[in-house]
Amino acid sequence: MAEAHQAVAFQFTVTPDGIDLQLSREVLKHIYLSGVTSWKKRAIRFKNGVLTGVYPASPSSWLIVVIAIMSTMYARIDPSMGMIDRIKTSLPVSEFMTVQTQTVLSAILFATGLWLSFIFLLRYILKALLSYHGWIFESHGKMSFSTKVWLSLVKLLSGRRPLLYSFQASLPHLPVPSIDDTINRYLESVRPLLDDEQYKQMEIVANDFKKDPAPKLQKHLKLKSWWATNYVSDWWEEYIYLRGRDPIMVNSNFYTMDLLYVIPTHRQASRAANIVHAMLQYRRKLERGELTPLRALGIVPMCSFQYERMFNTTRIPGIETDFVQHLKDRKHLVVYHRGRFFKVWLYYGGRHLWPSELELQFQRILDDKSEPQPGEIKLPSLTAGNRVPWARARLKYFNEGVNRASLEAIETAAFFMTLDDEAHGYDPENIRSLDLYAKSLLHGKCYDRWFDKSFTLIVYKNGKTGINTEHSWADSPIIGHMWEYVLATDCFHLGYTAEGHCKGDINKSLAPPTRLQWDIPKACQEIIEGSYMIAKGIADDVDFHDCLFNEFGKGLIKKCRTSPDAFIQLALQLAHYRDKGEFCLTYESSMTRMFREGRTETVRSCTCESTAFVKAMEDESTTNEQRLALFKKAADKHQNMYRLAMTGAGIDRHLFCLYIVSKVMGIDSPFLKQVLSEPWRLSTSQTPQQQLNLIDTQKFPKYVGAGGGFGPVADDGYGVSYIIVGENLITFHISSKFSSPETVVSYLIYQALWFIQYDIVRIRRSSLRKKTVQFYSKAQSEQKHAIRCSC
Repeated sequence: MAEAHQAVAFQFTVTPDGIDLQLSREVLKHIYLSGVTSWKKRAIRFKNGVLTGVYPASPSSWLIVVIAIMSTMYARIDPSMGMIDRIKTSLPVSEFMTVQTQTVLSAILFATGLWLSFIFLLRYILKALLSYHGWIFESHGKMSFSTKVWLSLVKLLSGRRPLLYSFQASLPHLPVPSIDDTINRYLESVRPLLDDEQYKQMEIVANDFKKDPAPKLQKHLKLKSWWATNYVSDWWEEYIYLRGRDPIMVNSNFYTMDLLYVIPTHRQASRAANIVHAMLQYRRKLERGELTPLRALGIVPMCSFQYERMFNTTRIPGIETDFVQHLKDRKHLVVYHRGRFFKVWLYYGGRHLWPSELELQFQRILDDKSEPQPGEIKLPSLTAGNRVPWARARLKYFNEGVNRASLEAIETAAFFMTLDDEAHGYDPENIRSLDLYAKSLLHGKCYDRWFDKSFTLIVYKNGKTGINTEHSWADSPIIGHMWEYVLATDCFHLGYTAEGHCKGDINKSLAPPTRLQWDIPKACQEIIEGSYMIAKGIADDVDFHDCLFNEFGKGLIKKCRTSPDAFIQLALQLAHYRDKGEFCLTYESSMTRMFREGRTETVRSCTCESTAFVKAMEDESTTNEQRLALFKKAADKHQNMYRLAMTGAGIDRHLFCLYIVSKVMGIDSPFLKQVLSEPWRLSTSQTPQQQLNLIDTQKFPKYVGAGGGFGPVADDGYGVSYIIVGENLITFHISSKFSSPETVVSYLIYQALWFIQYDIVRIRRSSLRKKTVQFYSKAQSEQKHAIRCSC
């Protein structure tokens, strides 16, 4: 009980001589240090808040303006054109406010007003400059003179050493596209998917919508765009994520993998400790706003709004809709291990626990032999099942007593961590190793991740790790930014001893982690079991195939003068056509973070140009020169669509918001109903790589990430996530459902990538012929093996 005594700051004894106080110097020292740390944190936040608030100017520029104005006054020059005198006359005269003091104060007030006006002018000019997007449509490697001038002006007005949120007030608002542009682009996107009769019918429905009620809906949407910071994001979060009543496990949450080839240590507690400590370092930078904002071309800023809710955030279930609870300064995390919950304090004496101290705490959890309480093992499955039963159970069984206190500990934690009792990771000798790793990160056992937390850190018993992320608060590039920082800090800054332990001394006086207590009645246990069975049915139905394509990468693709993303999307179209014998509506996620509070937009990758190219690839009578011409046309079309989506001229978010307006106004639109009900049978997304450039993959080629993935969007479709790693590796994460006879995860993507590359470069590089034939034989045999495994 030594730790319990140390937790008491003072003791007192009543004696005949009075009260004898016995103060604990050690605890008082920790209280003092905690107070100092708290005030230091507030001071830093205040300072950074001021720096962000006056950006692109600086506080020192205010002093320069004041000195300049005062100097002109002593030179008997009035730059204010009488405004200083007007301010002076409005100030009261008293014994404390002499005429000279009035003059000085008036000059300071005028200088401050001039300085603030200058800041707003700079922000307005910068916002106007950032509203220009012509640069993004220029050919790669070719920059016009006007773009060079524009970039110089943006760089000049962007100031020096911006903080994370410095550019927020200068970012333009997301524009509302015109009805005509959106309808025309929509009709163009569905043309390759419809026969002539179906297309004519769609044209009629679309034109009827364009006449009425589209103009009425558009007016209300434009009104919202003038009033709100972003006309899409709040509705997207509410109606796409928070109002969904289906399970979020697999259907919404996504995962991120560890380093592909490297495990820095095989000690589970040590790896968890370094990762958690690196996350705390990142959180401190994030809370202080000290992270460098992400900028395209190193100059054009991206919105940083989504970072705010990364930590201390939980999705709270409701009967009709959920809501996102975000708190500040949470000083603990909750760990799940073998059916038990532990609360671990992250601070000691006003500082973060060192990795060696965290390792001690996590090892104590691993060594704990206590048994789970009734209903405790599968309790997290409530977050994996349907939302309504979870919301009702939360209100009825977790609203008082120990259950409320324990649930509150989870929901107010910095994040959630699972010390998993399984081993996962990439094994070159096991073709299914990445598949099992992906499934474990996506859903685990359905009861060992808290799917409502902003993210759950999973650490396996062999030292491998990964993240499961709740989707409503942010998109994958945001969690990827943090994960890149954490992995680089873990491997290259914190490190491990020769035995695999964390570096540093061990402080054994730390109080051990606290077991969370539960009193779960039988009725609630039945609800938990029901949620588990629903979640298990979903998890068992998910088929995953993660494949490493290392025959070539973006290095060879770029030699074709083609965007790697466009190349892969065309390969996916070819693979899908070979699999299904038809084309389908294809979703590719694009970001809109060049606008304030921007999130994503859809790129409809299945186009008339891409289908023409795919058909040419399947037609043996087509020459390679013809295929090359069709390939370039399709790739250029895809790049242009991606750029339109990034610059606010997409299709789907506009139609989605028009649909929401129509529902609010009680207007029935057959066109919008049809558009919003169309299934995305091929849903794709590219995971960004090296956002921070903290790991030199040329120097350390083994330290590359494996990316992440998500579940299939349609019951009879595929979910495909890919990451372009370095010059010679592309990683694919492909998901579908066993229950659908229409989907079989296979090696068709391998073949599509190879044969597109082979046919495109064959004109210039005939030496690839032999290598391609060899690969084709290998791919055919691997595909047969994969199908046998699936069966």
